[in-house]
Amino acid sequence: MTFLARLSSSTGDLSTKLVDYVQLTKPRLILLFLITTAAAMEVASQGRVAPQLLLITLVSGACAAAAANTLNCLYDRDIDAIMERTRRRPLPAGRVAPWEALFLAVLLATTAFSLLAVFANLLSASLAMAGIAVYVGVYTHWLKRSSPQNIVIGGAAGAIPPLVGWAAVTGELSWAAWVLFAIIFIWTPPHFWPLAMLIQEDYARVRVPMLPVVDGDRVTARQIFLYTLALVPTSLLLIYPCGVVGWGYGVVAIALGSWFIYRAWQLTQAPEDKEQARSLFKFSILYMMLLCAAMVGDRILLPQLPESLDALACLLS
Repeated sequence: MTFLARLSSSTGDLSTKLVDYVQLTKPRLILLFLITTAAAMEVASQGRVAPQLLLITLVSGACAAAAANTLNCLYDRDIDAIMERTRRRPLPAGRVAPWEALFLAVLLATTAFSLLAVFANLLSASLAMAGIAVYVGVYTHWLKRSSPQNIVIGGAAGAIPPLVGWAAVTGELSWAAWVLFAIIFIWTPPHFWPLAMLIQEDYARVRVPMLPVVDGDRVTARQIFLYTLALVPTSLLLIYPCGVVGWGYGVVAIALGSWFIYRAWQLTQAPEDKEQARSLFKFSILYMMLLCAAMVGDRILLPQLPESLDALACLLS
């Protein structure tokens, strides 16, 4: 083999390995965490967050989430090798060694903590590490294989990113920050359970007691509906008593929440309908993205609206 051929082969192997490392971190899951973090920072700063702080916090949050996801893949590699949905992941497929995954997770977690501790504050850095601990220790290790309420309690890990963002801006956690936490916490079951309904055979095969496996689709659909009912009033607490957003956000929150409730009610009428479950899962993602966009828009765009209207009136007069 010539030098150029060996170089090309090595480059190709490195590229494949990097793709596998990225796949370990579950990048599609990280995006939603970053959206909730950014929304929390904009609300905490009333739309005036420093761009440098926003960037550093998002990079740190991405590293922390990537570390948690990598450790999750490392711990679950035994059942991932059996489940159809996950058996081609890098660890069960043998493309990445366990020590590589552990090293990557430690490197990512260290980077996240260091960046937040140096450029934001120790509280936000500690919260990011708490998120990793809850996801890996509480959800993955303790609850996932032992309780049908695993995603309810373990879902607290996914609700920590807004706390990280809020703490990075203010250095403390106000009631509004905890309301943001509660919104994500209550949203998690009606987001995840429709997916669990779609792949419950996989979970049953590896004896993971997800709610649809233990109690069936009808009970799961009813629980999803109840959580969506609780989600809407919780989302409005940011308006009153917290007072950190206005009714521009409120209109969007009520509209989105009402549609979420309706879609969840539809699932209770046909709990075995996989297309209904798939559609609800996809909408739950859209719901959270639009809700966060409404928070940001309420703090950045609406305060500028009177000045914009005055300027327009001057131009037309």
